[in-house]
Amino acid sequence: MSERKSIDCREYPSESGCTLRIEGTEEEVLDAAVSHAVTSHGHTDNPELREQIRTLLKPAQ
Repeated sequence: MSERKSIDCREYPSESGCTLRIEGTEEEVLDAAVSHAVTSHGHTDNPELREQIRTLLKPAQ
């Protein structure tokens, strides 16, 4: 079983004050976080964004 990962918008302040936390497998979290970053925070889905988000993933608690 692969290690679960998470990312929490509260750790990266934004103008919207987003409080979303995503948890799951690394690929699930990465895909959901990229989608969220694009739709809610105006980012562009590209390899650089995906790599940046991947580096921010933490072990789920």
